[in-house]
Amino acid sequence: MRTTAGTIPGRHAAGHQEAASAAAPSPTQAASAEGFAVPGFDAVVRLVTRSLGVPLVSLVLHGGTAYWFADGNELPAHDPRTLHPLYLEAARSLTPHVVLDTLKDERFRDAALGLASAPGPIRFFASEPVCTLTGQQIGALCVMDLAPRTALNESERTSLRDAASLVGAGVVLRSYLGRTDPITQLPHRYAFFDDLRKHLQDGAPHAWVIAIDVAPVQRFNAFIRAMGHAYADELMRAVASRTMAWIPADTRLYQVGATRFAAVLPDRHVIEDSSRLDDLVARLRQPFDCLGIPLTIQPGVGLLKINERELRGGDPLRLVMNASHAAQHSVRGWAVYDRQQDEQQRQEFFLVTELAAALTDRTELDLHYQPRVDLDSGRCVAVEALARWQHPTLGLIPPSKFVGLAERAGLMRSLTQWVLEHGVAQLAAWRRQGHDIRLSFNVSSTDLGADLVGRLRQVAEQHKVGLDMLELEFTESTLMEHSATTRRHLAAIRQLGAGIAIDDFGTGYSNLAALRQMPATSLKIDQSFVRGMGTSRHDEAIVRSVAELAHSMGFRVVVEGVENPDLYDSVLGMACDEAQGFHIAHPLPSAEVVEWLAAHRGMLARRPA
Repeated sequence: MRTTAGTIPGRHAAGHQEAASAAAPSPTQAASAEGFAVPGFDAVVRLVTRSLGVPLVSLVLHGGTAYWFADGNELPAHDPRTLHPLYLEAARSLTPHVVLDTLKDERFRDAALGLASAPGPIRFFASEPVCTLTGQQIGALCVMDLAPRTALNESERTSLRDAASLVGAGVVLRSYLGRTDPITQLPHRYAFFDDLRKHLQDGAPHAWVIAIDVAPVQRFNAFIRAMGHAYADELMRAVASRTMAWIPADTRLYQVGATRFAAVLPDRHVIEDSSRLDDLVARLRQPFDCLGIPLTIQPGVGLLKINERELRGGDPLRLVMNASHAAQHSVRGWAVYDRQQDEQQRQEFFLVTELAAALTDRTELDLHYQPRVDLDSGRCVAVEALARWQHPTLGLIPPSKFVGLAERAGLMRSLTQWVLEHGVAQLAAWRRQGHDIRLSFNVSSTDLGADLVGRLRQVAEQHKVGLDMLELEFTESTLMEHSATTRRHLAAIRQLGAGIAIDDFGTGYSNLAALRQMPATSLKIDQSFVRGMGTSRHDEAIVRSVAELAHSMGFRVVVEGVENPDLYDSVLGMACDEAQGFHIAHPLPSAEVVEWLAAHRGMLARRPA
């Protein structure tokens, strides 16, 4: 027989005994209702009983479930059972406990450590943490005696440690065999799939699957880095407990991932009243008290309606995870699976893998170049390199789509390197032909590191191009973030002689205090303001005032988005140095740039004052 001790939530003052909880069962209590059989545990009990000479042995799991043995035999159930706080303290601590005589310990002054079937109080107590093979604690192996002791020698301590290791390995083995997670004791995803199939094969026309994501992966990893695995394990148990109190009594909860739970809900639970989902999110957004430290999580609840035909060959967990992931970033906190959104994400994943291949294939990616003219002379003084991707089956993929994907997928450094190498090689060819122009190209925040200086120098030396012929464009937001580190890297780039442009100015932080400390050489006014000058006097005032301010601070001012003659005439009358836009030239393939330069006789220039 097994005996389940009551769960005492949170931390408890020593010396106070609490009755079994009448609240909803904890995950471990629910698991114990289906049986708990650690492979070989009976042999471990006999080993400990003989080697330490103790009559009483107990395995106490983290949530408070306890299994008791006397003289090697499992004790009959005692109902109800109270659990002294020392057992929970041992089950939740990575430190072994040894109490040689409980009557001489202040923790037992008000509440003796007793056992209903024992003729007297327990006088000797020792425990050793029980951990999984990965080091995650799941409870403690406790040994007890009715007689006090004067010491626990090293050989006995070693025997207790070895026994606890065997129990930990047995619990993990039991989890694999019994389809349960060793930390929460909840059935895992293989059990979920088996039960979902049975549910649909038993005649149900469809099933509603719910998934609960505890926190985004990066945030959960931050919990572990800051507090350790024991804290994260306790959080998962606490989330499971709240979720089990919400789902119907006859519904099972499964742990289907490191930070994810799932369940199969009856129709009435979803269709009749969606406010119940609001209630679940509200419960999960309430702070959790884990090991005495409060924490607020960022849960996401996803829902998926699925039938047996859709289950065959499908992956409902992937689909519902798509919804729970989206829900984490929504105000409501829950979302129903959206097939169109899922297809978009699958397409993005496909594009990421294709982009990674394209970066090694020299034929799909190309650079187009958009000229910039000097407003004083009307002459082309620079070109901006812009990446283009011609996919063999999907056609032309716009930069607005694949550049963002590259940043999210960690491919931005490779893409920037590709642009740098090909752009500088092309610039060297043009300069050998006598074209005195500079090259500018965009650089992501992920590239702004110590190795960028070395990469610039290496490519410039390889193609024999002066670094003063290069200009790196960073967005305003990138330059204003992490200013101390940013300024150090920018200063190193400027020491090489390369120019630095603040791109899209006016759409980010617009922090003038930080702006004056940046070693930038140029400021590019965002095209959204320039395009609006023809219809909005406010936009014209913004462009004029920003240009005057930047010019007075020593920046070379470049105006983007000059798309018609009227806009060009307007910027001629402002404190601007260069202009770029469709009125001057569209982005051109490299083969057309030389022809454009030859045909370009100069734009209308600013009249001398």
